[in-house]
Amino acid sequence: MARLLVLRSAPYHRSHLSATATFLLSPSNHPYSASFPSTARRRFLPPPLRIPARAIESSPGPTKQEPTTAADEAQEPPPPAAPAFEMEELGWGTQLAVKLRMLVAPPWKRVRKGSVLNMKLRGEISDQLKTRFSSGLSLPQVCENFVKAAYDPRISGIYLHIEPLRCGWGKVDEIRRHIVDFKKSGKFVVGYMPVCGEKEYYLACACGELYAPPSAYVALFGLTVQQTFLRGVLEKVGIEPEIQRIGRYKSAGDQLARKSMSNEVREMLATLLDNIYGNWLDTISSKHGKKKEEIEEFINSGVYQVARLKEEGWITDLLYDDEVMTMLKERIGQKDKKSLRMVDYSKYSRVSKWTLGLQGGGEQIAVIRASGSITRTRSPLSVPSSGIIAEQLIEKIRTVRESEKYKAVILRIDSPGGDALASDLMWREIRLLADSKPVVASMSDVAASGGYYMAMAAPVIVAEKLTLTGSIGVVTGKFILQKLYERIDFNKEILSKGRYAELNAADQRPLRPDEAELFEKSAQNAYALFRDKAAMSRSMSVDQMENVAQGRVWSGQDAASRGLVDSLGGFSQAVAIAKQKANIPHDRKVRLVEVSKPTPTLPEILSGIGGSLLGVDRAVKGVLQDITSLNGVQARMDGILFERLEDLSGENQLFLFIKDIVNYFD
Repeated sequence: MARLLVLRSAPYHRSHLSATATFLLSPSNHPYSASFPSTARRRFLPPPLRIPARAIESSPGPTKQEPTTAADEAQEPPPPAAPAFEMEELGWGTQLAVKLRMLVAPPWKRVRKGSVLNMKLRGEISDQLKTRFSSGLSLPQVCENFVKAAYDPRISGIYLHIEPLRCGWGKVDEIRRHIVDFKKSGKFVVGYMPVCGEKEYYLACACGELYAPPSAYVALFGLTVQQTFLRGVLEKVGIEPEIQRIGRYKSAGDQLARKSMSNEVREMLATLLDNIYGNWLDTISSKHGKKKEEIEEFINSGVYQVARLKEEGWITDLLYDDEVMTMLKERIGQKDKKSLRMVDYSKYSRVSKWTLGLQGGGEQIAVIRASGSITRTRSPLSVPSSGIIAEQLIEKIRTVRESEKYKAVILRIDSPGGDALASDLMWREIRLLADSKPVVASMSDVAASGGYYMAMAAPVIVAEKLTLTGSIGVVTGKFILQKLYERIDFNKEILSKGRYAELNAADQRPLRPDEAELFEKSAQNAYALFRDKAAMSRSMSVDQMENVAQGRVWSGQDAASRGLVDSLGGFSQAVAIAKQKANIPHDRKVRLVEVSKPTPTLPEILSGIGGSLLGVDRAVKGVLQDITSLNGVQARMDGILFERLEDLSGENQLFLFIKDIVNYFD
């Protein structure tokens, strides 16, 4: 068995949460973001006096500024906050051009006047752009649709279907802010919620009106986080995990190596859960004009009847979908007997911003998106949206670096980590890119372990308040299969030269003491390299970084107060900072160029036409790709497989899979 060395966040970063309390969080692509000062020396800005982050964190009122040092004086001021969204009045020339463009638009981009934009928000929401043949939702396209609809004279309003979501709270927060901003256009936004959990209501309550069917499923019981452990199962079948995790809070590998949650991980998860639940209570109490205690008392009463939501004013009324659409027909003045005049998410995503006069200015800022687990090279089974492939991302980074047309770069990261070497190679290229032009890292759902490794190469890091970040630690492991081999009467013999030649090859016996020592030292060395580079990148001492490293995952707001993040906000915040560093006036429009814009492949086109033509589910192909790309690393392979099964059908599918293994060997 080859040794595994990966930098990634813990398994619970995926979907190990009931009551929709998933820890996959995303920073916003929009305003309403507070800024924190950088705790690290940054390029492209003058060096005025530093304002301590803790002073900004505290409540309004006089604050005592910390004594400054020479190093402090070289620090920058807090990055600018993105301006609040305001509807801009288009000039008569632009309005005329828009009318002409609408008139000559091809059929697949035409929208009838007086239409209602209908978007169904459910399941996973990707941070990557998608082609017209791709399935699923894309966060950039969802948000862009809100902006386009606000200006589009053909759109009367938006009708949102909100169903169970399997994305992070940050992504939900971003969409929620776009809903709030859209309402400033004066157009209606109506929500329909047949299934109500904490996350769904958190998003839906931003709508001007919210409806649910009389038979809606409601489960407002609170939030939980859970971890599953396979050590006992593995022992049953004769598999002994040999895991070295460096960092007291590093939980990657715990699923295989432990039978219960460690005290450190329990502390970390409890803090994250407190942050998420506190944010939920704050938002809902503010929405309803009530105290947090009143909202919490309502939740603790066990809310499962949709009628109670209407009684308490949490929803507008109880109506079926057809009744809501009939109401909207009357609202837009549609008098014919046909169904409500609507345009769906997929079709409206094809309407370009250029058609509506929203294309931006002449100066360009490149946007490089990096989403998913990190691998170094592309495998033969790689599929679209299969993760971050370092060799491909490096090519894009170098292309942007060599181009003179880009004034700045936004690196959008949504990754729990992955291969350590790949992360370091990308870190180097991002550093070189930052030497040639301003680079701002914008964290989405999660930027932890290898994801943070990439982000820390940028001079400025922007995160959402609930982004999962940090996790500066490493894990390395292999499986000892001696008991399993004995059980199935399998024999394996190795001839070797060199004292440690069998360290990665021998899985039929336990590690010798000297091998175990070397195994641990190699992991310690990898951790030291990661931690020291993080300290250098963030202009901290090694001791300072050690205090916030140790594999601990932080929320964005906690990371900002500890110097791991420079500013709280989303994509628009990153744009504002990039413009400032590129000396572009804040009120001047810029053109955002998506460098990572995907192109449809033949398999993707075929799957878009009819998924059954391929006969292989995308998730299964993703598992096969991860397996083949890791060159026989079994610990990593199993971890990915379990995560993918959870994503598909929840934990029941995972345990059915394990049960099959146990039954096979019994």
